[in-house]
Amino acid sequence: MLDAQIEVTDPRFYGLVIHNAHVEHLWSGARWAEGPVYVPSSRQLIFSDIPNDRTLRFDERTGRVDTFEEPAFNANGHCLDLQGRIITAEHRGRSITRIDHDGVRRVLVERYENKRLNSPNDVVVKSDGSIWFTDPTYGIDSDYEGVAAKSEIGASYVYRLDVDGTLAVVVSDMVRPNGLAFSPDETTLYIADTGSSHIGADCPPDIRAYEVSDDGQALRGESSVFATCTAGVFDGFRVDEQGNIWTSAGDGVHCFADDGMMLGKIRIPEVVANVEFGGLKRNRLYICATTGLYSTYLNTRAAR
Repeated sequence: MLDAQIEVTDPRFYGLVIHNAHVEHLWSGARWAEGPVYVPSSRQLIFSDIPNDRTLRFDERTGRVDTFEEPAFNANGHCLDLQGRIITAEHRGRSITRIDHDGVRRVLVERYENKRLNSPNDVVVKSDGSIWFTDPTYGIDSDYEGVAAKSEIGASYVYRLDVDGTLAVVVSDMVRPNGLAFSPDETTLYIADTGSSHIGADCPPDIRAYEVSDDGQALRGESSVFATCTAGVFDGFRVDEQGNIWTSAGDGVHCFADDGMMLGKIRIPEVVANVEFGGLKRNRLYICATTGLYSTYLNTRAAR
């Protein structure tokens, strides 16, 4: 019998969840837990507590949570690059940074056409080493998650940062682009729009799908609506090896097949902000939900 926190809406979900696995509440104490990234070499999960201006780390071997960095430039999303270095989207820093193996923070980009970025939110690294990130205004809308300021760019874009430092706009038609992830074969880029926080129902809480160009450096054609959130908004999400999307929502984690059909939910008693695959087999789903950190084991793994 499945855990009561698991809701199946499509029979395919039975093959992804484990009947005797349960949702674990690992830690509480954040104001808004976000931006998890798993570091395999240390078996640690790094995640953000944005309003408290700190990043935390959960150690899988000890079960302890402690401070990774404080202050942390109101860091939000994280990912690893191809060398295993942590890439960070910073609200207060208004930049994309990297923590090198020597522990030094290095700014990779902070301006577009000589104008300061808004407040980078989520970030992903493609297999060619390019860094793709969203840049809504949440870190400059108030002093709560950054420093209140006027947008110098005047819009919220999605960018691609090439290994040579070239920065290009790849999406300009979203209100507040937020979480993003590539399909396993990198032919599709999925992006969530949380613009309803600013213009309400005129911006549906969608994840949109964009086709990646053959050279992998741009997006082509118009986007399509992949899924619309039925509880709150989609924020951060991850893709598994089968192409299923595991996304945050107001009532937990929603899982969608690559055909856009909802497969099921993992109910969480707090609003979920983001998720990440971890564990030695990359089959443990970590869940950042408002004040706490949760996890459960799945019958699937991270895409890569």
